[in-house]
Amino acid sequence: MHRTVEMELLDDLPAGDSRAIRSRSDLRRLNYIMGHAAILSGALRNRAPAVVPGARPLQLVELGAGDGTLFLELARRCSIPGVRVDVTLVDRLNLVSPETRRAFATLDWTVESVATDVFIWLEQRAPTIDVLFANLFLHHFADARLETLLQLAEARTQVFVACEPRRSARALWASRMLWLIGCNAVTQHDAVVSVRAGFSGRELSSLWPDNGGWVMNERPAGLFSHRFVAHRNA
Repeated sequence: MHRTVEMELLDDLPAGDSRAIRSRSDLRRLNYIMGHAAILSGALRNRAPAVVPGARPLQLVELGAGDGTLFLELARRCSIPGVRVDVTLVDRLNLVSPETRRAFATLDWTVESVATDVFIWLEQRAPTIDVLFANLFLHHFADARLETLLQLAEARTQVFVACEPRRSARALWASRMLWLIGCNAVTQHDAVVSVRAGFSGRELSSLWPDNGGWVMNERPAGLFSHRFVAHRNA
């Protein structure tokens, strides 16, 4: 299946549109069903730089973070008493609720949400990111634009972790069945588009800057997802 990138309906809807609100709720359910918090937290536990209680906070960033609830679930799975974490959630919209912020605070994780274009943010960000995450985000970009995004990420992080749609016949079939679990028309449309724009094989590895300083691992994850991890070669 050739990779095809198309516009998703949710991207064009105002944040307060009832269809957008319902679709974001659908996405929270789909992240849960696909186990993305577990996939991302597993990668963080395996690849995060060494943390010491009382040392400087670990710097974690999610690109295209949405309402931050997926990253909150990751935090609940990975928090360590005495280890401080600073989280930056970057998205074109500010959707992080006060309740989500308070939930992060109970874990001793501070959270900052930044409403801006991720390319602008990465270009301006100093290279102090320990782990940079992307969940259901990279597939929005055609290869040329995605390669630019990965070049910016490579220059600013020690570890990069992505969980994306897997481009496969099984995932495409499942994306067409979402009406069975009550997903709205926006989610049903966008799910099919997402799978067609998803990844397989070592497509993300081939776009990552090839400077010999990184170790990459790219493989299927769960039933319908595709995981990519790149970390600097010590």
